Amino acid sequence: MAQILLYSRREHLAGRRQAISDALHGCVVEALGLPVDKRFHRFIGLEAEDFIHPADRSARYTIIEISLFEGRSVETKKHLIRLIFERFERELGIGRQDVEITIHETPKHNWGIRGLPGDEVALNYKVEK
Repeated sequence: MAQILLYSRREHLAGRRQAISDALHGCVVEALGLPVDKRFHRFIGLEAEDFIHPADRSARYTIIEISLFEGRSVETKKHLIRLIFERFERELGIGRQDVEITIHETPKHNWGIRGLPGDEVALNYKVEK
């Protein structure tokens, strides 16, 4: 399971949400082994005055927060981070300086999914990787 929350300026997201979602999803499918049909993305578009950041970031500055079941190795998470930097630069033209990623891991029993605690849900993919 992965839930992704992305923050950026509203004008930067306009007309680009699908491309950004596709790039992100390709990364989690490759790095985490998530099924292609498990896409959970939320976009928070902010006005410039509501998104304060250092001057060395551009108007494309993007923060990505990824919530995961715990269980992935450090190398798997690093691979995911590297993929996001690479694909955002190559596919979206968003430079590495303008992307920040945070991964939050939570035990399965702290999730509620389809009416059950996460540790009681049968998954069709492996979390430990």
